[in-house]
Amino acid sequence: MINAPTIILVGPMGAGKTTIGRLLSQQLGREFFDSDRVIEENAGADIPWIFEKEGEDGFRKRETQTLRTMLEEDQAPVVLATGGGIVMREENRELLKTQPLVVYLFASVNQQLQRTSKSNHRPLLKQGNPKETLKRLFAIRDPLYRDVASVIVETDSRHPKSVSNKVMEAIKKHLQAEA
Repeated sequence: MINAPTIILVGPMGAGKTTIGRLLSQQLGREFFDSDRVIEENAGADIPWIFEKEGEDGFRKRETQTLRTMLEEDQAPVVLATGGGIVMREENRELLKTQPLVVYLFASVNQQLQRTSKSNHRPLLKQGNPKETLKRLFAIRDPLYRDVASVIVETDSRHPKSVSNKVMEAIKKHLQAEA
């Protein structure tokens, strides 16, 4: 067991943030939150509905508020999986940069496409060619994920348990280097 601060997972859709987040929370014996689920619970509606009614900007505002609430100082450390677009707002990037442990789960566009192909829950992939959309988003977001990350872990072609173990190793190394 490691004594780590709140662990925040960032990365593109299909990188495995929710799956890996759950595994990490089990390994660490702490609560797991998925910011998208928290937004849905608070709104009483799912993300596609929020996008339809409020647009992406309305959703991003909700995302910032959720991130801010989840990072309040008086909370016990948790594992938090964020939505793929959390890095799109500068305010969110600044909040993430104040955190000691942000893990970028890197996934190639092909891996993202494979993992998201059966999902109806991703509004940004509903219009146009999903592979082109993922390529465009990756080109914009990859540098932003790297900017906020303390640790980067590659997820392509790896079993979730293996990725979770890699993340734990990377966190331990990072915390030792910081000490």
